[in-house]
Amino acid sequence: MTDQLLQLMRLYAKQYAVPVLFDETSRFICSYIKEHDVKSVLEIGTAIGFSAIQFASVKEDVHVTSIEIDVTRHCIAQKNVFMACLDDRITLLHDNALTCDLGQQKFDLIFIDAAKSQYLNFFEKYKQNLNEGGVIVSDNLFFHGMVADLSLTHNYSTKKLVKKIRKYVLFLKSNTEFDTEFFNCGDGISLSRRHSQNRID
Repeated sequence: MTDQLLQLMRLYAKQYAVPVLFDETSRFICSYIKEHDVKSVLEIGTAIGFSAIQFASVKEDVHVTSIEIDVTRHCIAQKNVFMACLDDRITLLHDNALTCDLGQQKFDLIFIDAAKSQYLNFFEKYKQNLNEGGVIVSDNLFFHGMVADLSLTHNYSTKKLVKKIRKYVLFLKSNTEFDTEFFNCGDGISLSRRHSQNRID
């Protein structure tokens, strides 16, 4: 049932230009969840619930909390999560991730896949909600090859966005609080883990 639903969701996403995970990226994160016994996931950017459903489906003890600012996508995600019979393990929040208050909730994995121009702000805001030994995963760092080759676009707003992604990548590389690995997977992905000496007791 879940596989059929995901196929329908991918068709919907293609028809209405809703960004969803590349298959390769999905396999990478789902494998990480399984291999590292991840039990709690925070997702910044629900869209229609495609990735939240995939993450929660890895194993029965995974709980996903996902934030989406767009009310239409949030409502569609609610329907999809209900159809997948995962509404007991996926919490969908209609909120602005830049101002959403999760209090002291902690997560094993934080997945950033919302407004690319705000990645750095998302990282800084939610790192306090990361469990010891947890990771922050950032998607779309290649941005269709434009981060490496800005000449692939002549659109001013796109160039401005790409420069912000480049700034974020440099931030990850120079960050002394976290160790970050980069993977040539899907549209580019990073995995950031807090240095042991900087972990919060």
